[in-house]
Amino acid sequence: MDHGGEHPDHLVWQRTIVDGRVAMYGRAGSGLPVLFLHGWALGQHSYKRPLKRLVHLGCEVWAPALPGFGGTADLPAEELSLAGHARWAAAFLAAVGVEEPAFVVGHSFGGGVAIKLAHDHPGRVRSLVLVNSIGGSTWVSAGSRIRSMAERPLWDWGLHFPEDLLPVRQIRRVLPVILEDAVPNLLRNPLALWKAGNLARRADLTVELEELKRRHLPVVVLWGDQDTIIPRASFDALCAAIGSAGEVVSGRHSWLLADPDGFGEVMTNSVAVAQLARRLSEAPPAEDVGGDGRSPGSG
Repeated sequence: MDHGGEHPDHLVWQRTIVDGRVAMYGRAGSGLPVLFLHGWALGQHSYKRPLKRLVHLGCEVWAPALPGFGGTADLPAEELSLAGHARWAAAFLAAVGVEEPAFVVGHSFGGGVAIKLAHDHPGRVRSLVLVNSIGGSTWVSAGSRIRSMAERPLWDWGLHFPEDLLPVRQIRRVLPVILEDAVPNLLRNPLALWKAGNLARRADLTVELEELKRRHLPVVVLWGDQDTIIPRASFDALCAAIGSAGEVVSGRHSWLLADPDGFGEVMTNSVAVAQLARRLSEAPPAEDVGGDGRSPGSG
């Protein structure tokens, strides 16, 4: 399934077995291991262009299709939760041989999975970037009146999805990459889309983020300023929980698909910090040198 092996920045499509079930994924590059977790209704193919930018930054990108999408088998019914998806993601890393902690990037639904992965499986995550992520507790906030994301009716989500995923000015760029995954997912497994959507709608991961803050895990929160799927109040709730101001970029919910170069620019600093932390963790400990320039106990 090599769709471009002569180009080192092209994702190569492969399959593996996770917990006894088939899992599909893309892989490209070398260097800092990056686990990319995709958004609702999409899959690993939609993100080819932004993920190339991570390869150019010196990363080895692993982009699995999450359970129920892109040819990856569904989770068992008892595992159908964000915690179950996080366990699957940890098992995926083990299956493909990523042993060191990964730099984890999650978009939308994938951001919720990334938060649970970092919280429940801390040894698997070096640092975390959340891109227009689910998990904020607040839908709208007006004065003292706060309405939770769980209160948001399904019709309101549906009203904003078409305009947010397919911005008119960028539809020629965004529509083909979204359709590459969304249509097959809809035809192959519409029930998986429905179940994942319900998980996303009810997700409140502020407690998990507060724990990640206590652990001092590096977390960057990104949000597109025209996103109506994940409203500003939800982004603010994520930032408050992690104790970070976050970063607001120009664009809608799918801004990284519409502007992969902008995504690469935004990610540059986070990747550089993670690469430095990786080098420091791999460096041998310095010898304890005495005042005369010799190691203690030397003759």
